[in-house]
Amino acid sequence: MPAFVTFGRILFAALFIYSGAAKLLGLQATSDAIAAKVLVTFPALVTPYVTQLEGITGMPMPQMLAIAVGAFEAIAGLMIALNFGARFFSILLIFFVGAATFYFHDFWNQASPSDGKMLVEALKNVSIIGALFIIAGYGRQSQTPEPAYGDV
Repeated sequence: MPAFVTFGRILFAALFIYSGAAKLLGLQATSDAIAAKVLVTFPALVTPYVTQLEGITGMPMPQMLAIAVGAFEAIAGLMIALNFGARFFSILLIFFVGAATFYFHDFWNQASPSDGKMLVEALKNVSIIGALFIIAGYGRQSQTPEPAYGDV
């Protein structure tokens, strides 16, 4: 059984490793998507800090967020695959996937033909969140084997 769990965790983590690498390699497309969806809802209270951070780094905020998101996904996927801090990174990814679903798969704001596709994407992310909860619940501790048929 532990071999199946390890293999499943590695296959599951491949999604985040690939997605993070794709975001880092396609930085302009990622930052454009972030600028279109996320930065529209930035609160006015944070705006002075954003402009200060942009001045320090010399990069626009969407590009900084694209780098941070891509690196986070790749690192979190690697950590889950290697079972090093898997519980911690799966909990972080739960919040990340939830926020990504809210901002990027908003089927409730889509027109009729494309709302079905966005609904499927949102449900896919909900199932990924479910798998992350399983990883967070399983953790790194060794499991005691349970008898197959109880006390029979």
